[in-house]
Amino acid sequence: MVQVPVGAYDCDVLVVGGGIVGLSTAYAITRAAPGTAVTVLEKEPGPARHQTGRNSGVIHSGIYYRPGSLKARYAVRGAAEMVKFCAEYGIAHAVTGKLIVATEREELPRLHALVQRGRENGIPVRELGSAQIGEYEPEVRGLAAIHVGTTGVCDFVGVARQLARASGAEIRYGARVVRVDRRPERGVAVLTAGGDVVRARVLVNCAGLYCDEIARLTGDEPEVRIVPFRGEYYELARPELVRGLVYPVPDPAFPFLGVHLTRGIDGGVHIGPNAVPALAREGYGWGVVRPRELAGTVAWPGSWAIARQHWRYGAGELHRSLSKGAFLEAVRRLLPGVDADDLVRAPAGVRAQAVLRDGTLVDDFLIREGSRAVHVLNAPSPAATASLPIGREIGRRVLDMLEKAR
Repeated sequence: MVQVPVGAYDCDVLVVGGGIVGLSTAYAITRAAPGTAVTVLEKEPGPARHQTGRNSGVIHSGIYYRPGSLKARYAVRGAAEMVKFCAEYGIAHAVTGKLIVATEREELPRLHALVQRGRENGIPVRELGSAQIGEYEPEVRGLAAIHVGTTGVCDFVGVARQLARASGAEIRYGARVVRVDRRPERGVAVLTAGGDVVRARVLVNCAGLYCDEIARLTGDEPEVRIVPFRGEYYELARPELVRGLVYPVPDPAFPFLGVHLTRGIDGGVHIGPNAVPALAREGYGWGVVRPRELAGTVAWPGSWAIARQHWRYGAGELHRSLSKGAFLEAVRRLLPGVDADDLVRAPAGVRAQAVLRDGTLVDDFLIREGSRAVHVLNAPSPAATASLPIGREIGRRVLDMLEKAR
């Protein structure tokens, strides 16, 4: 076991994970306490290679999230801050607004509930009748819709790179953590796969798809497991069919927003994602299988509870994954003029979804503290949008720990 000698530290704070949340945390700490030495370990050769760089690039308004929740507060605040950050550093972005469209009568009460939730969260919302939808999206059809003006898109990978530069932290790429020795009276020592040892006063776990494993390496039981869900995308061959962002009315029983249409900052339109179980934590296709990781998912009781409770929903998602025709049918509910030739396969993403033992999908950001450690255990969408306030919250906890450890 790696030892933590008294007084021998390579940095004050060691962040595991070079996605947008980990880099925002480093940025927040050095901004709040200049002179604090921060090191970030990222196992990939560059930043933002997973959840940050494989999502739809949407700056979310915060309309979906329970009033008072971390997601609601941080998304609303984070959206405004993200636009300001992008403008300050010349990062590609646009505030486009979006439509949330009801295509079936049974969706109308849920659409109205979103209007109320948006107002509770302080988000301006415009209600639209069927004929008004065409003002924003001439090719989209629906019974009713709401327009959310504060939604936008940006280059989250560009944001992550700028956070890394502006933080002044030491960023070590290709540094996969394999062992952690935590001594509450001293600090933490981390061993990487390359044989390097990094010693710090406090560890911050922003490892995304592997955050529960890093927590256990540290000696803390997270009481959740990450169950990976792959989101598959298509690109629209005729991007002129969509002007901005178009979403269906989400099912409140699930944290997934359904297949939506997103015009990105490059002018292309992405369609998706669905949500199917991945066979590896970084399982970006059905052919990517990691037996140890799959066995860990299958062994977690919560995985079986999800399957029992939501098998019908899951079967529909699986069908859309395996059948382009089924995926097309879902798209045509919003965009009837699209045909099969318009859908071109695009890279998939994987959502790191924390699941409790009883099968409950954690629906809010989850940050927990251990001795000399802060663990971010659930930070899927809208974490990229909310990354700046999330980073400040983690930074506040870390600086409190450092102060108490003096």
